[in-house]
Amino acid sequence: MSNTIDCPTCGGKSKIIETNGENCFKVVDKVELLKKVIKLKKAMTKFQNEATLLEEELNQLKIKK
Repeated sequence: MSNTIDCPTCGGKSKIIETNGENCFKVVDKVELLKKVIKLKKAMTKFQNEATLLEEELNQLKIKK
């Protein structure tokens, strides 16, 4: 995921792009930002589901002992 921060001049969300040793700010539109949030939510949900399955498996192994 790209490095996004608040733009120091306009206060909007922007990407930092370094060219020739200078930092430039490129505005991130709301659609692009929303897509990134959706991707993160999907990844977090997937991770949470896997963690839950592993926790259940661990509990079953503890019961068998």
